[in-house]
Amino acid sequence: MNDVLSRLGELLEQRKSADPASSYVAKLYAKGMDSILKKVGEEATETVIAAKGGNHEQIIYETADLWFHTLVMLAKAGLKPDDVLAELARREGLSGIDEKASRSKE
Repeated sequence: MNDVLSRLGELLEQRKSADPASSYVAKLYAKGMDSILKKVGEEATETVIAAKGGNHEQIIYETADLWFHTLVMLAKAGLKPDDVLAELARREGLSGIDEKASRSKE
């Protein structure tokens, strides 16, 4: 799974220099972070609706869209999927309550 995320992260990085007329991702980048965040929000809402509906195929489809657009957001911000995976690995074995309490208060 990590390989898929890494390959997709590399592809999204390459799309930064692609022609927006020929690449959906390049078009998102050209529109800016606000447009990307709007897509993330839309996909999150569609994922919630799919989960409430209980159709497994629809849940998978919408979650894939959500993850994809979240990866686009990360790439736009100069981050890689491995950055998020490293954070998840750091949290492994911690209780959610303890992990949240350990975060800096900003």
